[in-house]
Amino acid sequence: MQVRDRIRKIEGELTATERKLGTTLLLDYPFAGLDTIQALAEKTQTSSPTISRFVTKLGFNGYQDFQRHLIEELKAGKSSPLDLHQSDRPREGDVLEDFVSRATRVVSDAAASVTPAQFERVTEMLADPKRSIHIIGGRISDALALYLSRHMRQMRSGVYHLPADPEIWPEYLMRMKSRDILFVVDFRRYQPSLFELAKRSSERSNARIVLMTDKWLSPVSKYASEVLAVPIDSGTVWDSYAGALVLMEAMVTKIAEDTWDSTRQRIETWDAMRLDKEEMQNDK
Repeated sequence: MQVRDRIRKIEGELTATERKLGTTLLLDYPFAGLDTIQALAEKTQTSSPTISRFVTKLGFNGYQDFQRHLIEELKAGKSSPLDLHQSDRPREGDVLEDFVSRATRVVSDAAASVTPAQFERVTEMLADPKRSIHIIGGRISDALALYLSRHMRQMRSGVYHLPADPEIWPEYLMRMKSRDILFVVDFRRYQPSLFELAKRSSERSNARIVLMTDKWLSPVSKYASEVLAVPIDSGTVWDSYAGALVLMEAMVTKIAEDTWDSTRQRIETWDAMRLDKEEMQNDK
């Protein structure tokens, strides 16, 4: 279990001072916990013995053991296919059967990773016509961002898929207003440019950041008002985005059903304005 999850699990058992410690660690997770015990005590206005008792409650054998777990989490968050490859991993049946079984577990775990209340909050934000939506992903995960943006565009106006080139981002930053949404998809081997984009959109425009990431948490989480931490570890050389895609499909389905009158009218208008192949050939 990750340190973050351990803190949340025993939150009800903590003293007021320990809750302050837990909040400090979660606000700058996991980096706050990598300070020396003296530096953390000074930052939280507690003491080294208090911190030692706190990490013992979390199930660690002292502060060094606590920090080792945080470092291991950081390493896991930067794992590449070279790190994940296992030539002797056990398989369930043939290659295809094994992979589908693994992906099915990822999808099932994704459904449990988001609470109904959070799912409701995020879909309400995305459906709000008063908010513009700016969507972007990382090197590979931008395929998911594009998927979301194309569906959202058919349902409502004010949806923008940001290009990969950071040189063009200032145009979108200037367009963002308070309470607009920046939806970021960022999985491990996180992209530093996305962190800078989230930071500037939050500080300059007071935009609301919605982050879809993994259990190791993209650094973008520091500025996110909603974090959708979905499972991606398939136990193979590649991480699986199957759970993330299913969650997105559930989101766009709910938004379409909740706003069906306006969505239906927009899709009808959209389809009426589409250029099919026959029309394009007649124009030549």
